[in-house]
Amino acid sequence: MLQVVSPGLLTTIQDGGRSGWRHLGVAQCGALDAVAAALANRLVGNAVGEAVLELTLQGPALRFEHAVRLAICGARVRARFESASGAMYTIESGRPVELPAGTLHIGALRDGARAWLAVAGGLDVPMVLGSRSADLRGGFGGWDGRALQAGDRLVVRDPPSIVCTQPRMPKWWIDPYFDEHGMPIRYVPSPQADATLDDRAWQVGNRSNRQGVRLEGASLGVVRHEEISAPVAPGTVQLPPDGQPIVLLADAQTVGGYPRLGHVVAADLPRLAQLRPGDTVRFQSCDTKTATRLACAARARVARIALMIDQQLLRGNFG
Repeated sequence: MLQVVSPGLLTTIQDGGRSGWRHLGVAQCGALDAVAAALANRLVGNAVGEAVLELTLQGPALRFEHAVRLAICGARVRARFESASGAMYTIESGRPVELPAGTLHIGALRDGARAWLAVAGGLDVPMVLGSRSADLRGGFGGWDGRALQAGDRLVVRDPPSIVCTQPRMPKWWIDPYFDEHGMPIRYVPSPQADATLDDRAWQVGNRSNRQGVRLEGASLGVVRHEEISAPVAPGTVQLPPDGQPIVLLADAQTVGGYPRLGHVVAADLPRLAQLRPGDTVRFQSCDTKTATRLACAARARVARIALMIDQQLLRGNFG
């Protein structure tokens, strides 16, 4: 069992998302970076679709009653572990970590806005419409459809038997985006787009959330203020009447009437999750052929990382 001592800024339960219900207006939800969540699960031996904790900007403090194996992927975190005896240890991300009973304190996230914490055995919360993800706008899924609060007690569904008296972690780690930091976000323009995101820098607005990244900068000219509502999805770039674009994320609505400037390529969707208010971001248009090539390359890279993880875990390599 895990007890939430302090919840952090916004900590929710997410998995691979809720599919097959968009025709009824149900949002996809799920981890904003499904790759990082899946790799965190892989590091602890879970199925890649298990529920994880999504941490935003400031992490929680979690008390473990028994030894656990966990992994944190995504933005780097400042984490320290306090054992039952009061000893303090520094905990690294991007690798599997075995901890005895005690309290994990996760502080500010660095080099990004979000991280994902997986616990071996998976979190035991109900499946709602095929997913354990919290839908914060709908108020269902996850932990009572809300962010975690102090005092919440989460059960690990199938915990492995772990014996350790102090933290144990390997020297190796993973970083699936080590060569993409600072690169522009690629997108495929809409054939009907009246404006472009290219050739300028945008600031990430303070009103950005799991529903969308709000961009701030010189207003784009809006020729068509409204259209007939049409399907939208995570990655769709909308242009409201104020000329400040919105890039939709996992909690986005299923239809919208704002003009659409295009769609962010699948390979770059995970990097949208790491944009913090005040960050500067640039966009680069591309064609569908390039988007497909980037998606295939991204899947191949993740497959190579997953293979390496499996080999290290098979060897029991914590050295």
